[in-house]
Amino acid sequence: MTTNAGIARRKISPFWGVELTGWGYYLNRTWLDVHDDLNATSLIVENGNQSIAIVSVDLMVISSEFTLTVRQQISVATGIRPQNILVSCTHTHNAPASEGLRGVGEVDPVYEAWAARETATSAILAWQNRETVTISAGATAVSGITFNRTRENGPVDENATVLRVDRADNSTLAVVVGFQAHPTVATILRPRSVSRDAPGQICDLIETAHPGCTAIYIQGACGDVNFLREFVTPERHEEPGKAVAEAVLKFMAYVEPLDTSIIAASVATATIPTRRWTREEIDGDQAEARQRLNDKDVSGWRESIGRAMTNRPDDMVARHDNDEWKAVEAMCRFNVEWTELMEKDLNDRPETLTTEIQALRIGNFGIVTNSSEFFTTLALDVRARSSLPFLILSCYSNGRIGYMPDAHDVERKTYAAYQSPKYCNQFPFTKTSGTTMVDAMVARLDNVCE
Repeated sequence: MTTNAGIARRKISPFWGVELTGWGYYLNRTWLDVHDDLNATSLIVENGNQSIAIVSVDLMVISSEFTLTVRQQISVATGIRPQNILVSCTHTHNAPASEGLRGVGEVDPVYEAWAARETATSAILAWQNRETVTISAGATAVSGITFNRTRENGPVDENATVLRVDRADNSTLAVVVGFQAHPTVATILRPRSVSRDAPGQICDLIETAHPGCTAIYIQGACGDVNFLREFVTPERHEEPGKAVAEAVLKFMAYVEPLDTSIIAASVATATIPTRRWTREEIDGDQAEARQRLNDKDVSGWRESIGRAMTNRPDDMVARHDNDEWKAVEAMCRFNVEWTELMEKDLNDRPETLTTEIQALRIGNFGIVTNSSEFFTTLALDVRARSSLPFLILSCYSNGRIGYMPDAHDVERKTYAAYQSPKYCNQFPFTKTSGTTMVDAMVARLDNVCE
């Protein structure tokens, strides 16, 4: 059975005046320069019986509506079933979002629609570019460059999974790399520059080493994982990307051929439990915010509003021009707006959240998705329960539901567990939400492995 694949890329750097997203409340992050262009990159693989598309975009988050638009346009042009199309984003914080996260970057609807069309175009061109290929996969570890940012000495997933696609002449057509770390190095150093951050650097280095190759980065479970802070300097900021790229390049010679007669896809909707905000939580946040705004009060804010709304309060001050009141004012303004919005339909919202789970398989290689900022303990559980030796966890995929913390962080009401749902305009997750997601992901993997 002949296996064909095609790959293509389109630039999706934002128009002038489009705001970058993430990284703080009510910051002016209209971009000033393009450090490196954002891309939409698509890989099509088909064996005559089944076709799949792996699409990666350099955006901070994507919405389910963005995903639907991209899938429909690709499907109409190529015949690939929508459920066989994966749309993921690298989560770079030096890019726009395709969906508004209230208070942390406005969405430009014209840019969003254009980016969706260009993303679909990349997959359509990849379909037109198909050629006969062989495909291999493997996994290696990249150690000593990441840390768990929510708990001291907490777990990190150091797995780098590689899919290599070779032409008939044995040259490399495409490389897919799955790794997991928050791409916020450029954000700290160049907060108003458009950039792919470390994911872009990883792809660039692989492509330089293999001329004629196109690389795709898939962001994994990095909800609680950052690159080590020692790398966030003008002198060392390129080191994490180089470490991942060099490990992948060394390992590419050892990847294992895949049985490409086996290509499968499966999609299902998962229902994830949440809990309703309490009256006490809403009233408490609103009262503190109004009092501080009225009195311009900055006393003890790090232990109250600061603890709930940011991982590192002093960083929030730095982002607001080192003006303590400016930072506190932004957080208070956010809480007033959030509580007023939530009060409108607090009792009418369902106490569950639905999200798509997708699994793709090529031989012994698989990709399983969720749309959250997934925590490491949960990701490691998925890996342990999967029968596939080579597995990419594609998070930030096919939509957006915010952070998915584990029970440890839910119990402690950390930033991910308590604040993230507010700017995502949803209820917070429960101690069992993460395990429910794990079970749904494992079920999809089991389905494509039947």
